[in-house]
Amino acid sequence: MTNDSKIWMDGKLVDFEKASVHVLAHGLHYGSGVFEGIRVYETEQGRAIFRLREHMMRFLSSAKVISLKIPYTLDELCEACRVVVRTAPADGDYLRPLAFYGMNPAGNIGLSTEKNPTNVIIACTHMGAYVGADQLEHGAKVITSSWEKPSNRAAMLNAKINGNYINSVVARMEANSRGADEALMLNSNGTVAEGTGENIFMVRKGKLVTPDLASGILEGITKDSIMIVAKDLGYIVEERPITRSELFLADEAFFTGTAAEVTPIGTIDDIQIGKGKAGEVTKALQSTFSDIVKGKNPKYKAWLDLV
Repeated sequence: MTNDSKIWMDGKLVDFEKASVHVLAHGLHYGSGVFEGIRVYETEQGRAIFRLREHMMRFLSSAKVISLKIPYTLDELCEACRVVVRTAPADGDYLRPLAFYGMNPAGNIGLSTEKNPTNVIIACTHMGAYVGADQLEHGAKVITSSWEKPSNRAAMLNAKINGNYINSVVARMEANSRGADEALMLNSNGTVAEGTGENIFMVRKGKLVTPDLASGILEGITKDSIMIVAKDLGYIVEERPITRSELFLADEAFFTGTAAEVTPIGTIDDIQIGKGKAGEVTKALQSTFSDIVKGKNPKYKAWLDLV
């Protein structure tokens, strides 16, 4: 992101260098905020935001879970995203809407949010290949993290709450320190949850299988997209618990997410998954998804919001 970029902040576009909040903001101290990640793609019709409305609906839903009042409508937020993309540099391919509890008017510090205002920002920056460009073909090296996902009793896992993600941060740090690209996280039941910021699928016995919501996962929009595309391509898709050892026996496995898009998994804990690279099903889904986001598949044109 260049310094001449603009950031939408509490209803106004501000210069990159002037986009700041007070150090006593509640969200900074306690992670009391929500966010989204949304991809921006180049199409023949111009730049487009992928499933913008669905992302911003989830943004508002996440805010509701922590009683964070967003002072903008869904339509206003969607238009703000478009405005930010229009002013973003050419390599801006990733939108980050963020809302959080700001500083108490009296400057008080404490857990209570009763008097704290809501701050909302939207930025567009460069993401590129999140896990790595080479991994999109040859597969990511994954380890099972020693850190597990919080249980559904301990955290609101279906909302994108800032504070929840420290769990993912330490798991990703662990993966990188062990020479891996990404970490797989198990839940409190010992079954597979997701990656640090991605949903996971496996291909086994001719079916696509992905953990269900009760497994402690985020209801991913890219995951939903891939499930729809897979069914349209004739694949059987199941949502159910997956054990760690069952994943080792998969014919293919891959991550999905706004950042990861469709990233194949080559190994998990040094055990080769399938052929150790993108398999036939993964490649078919990658190719179809790529055509969709580039505006080359009219069947899914409603998923693209031209700016």
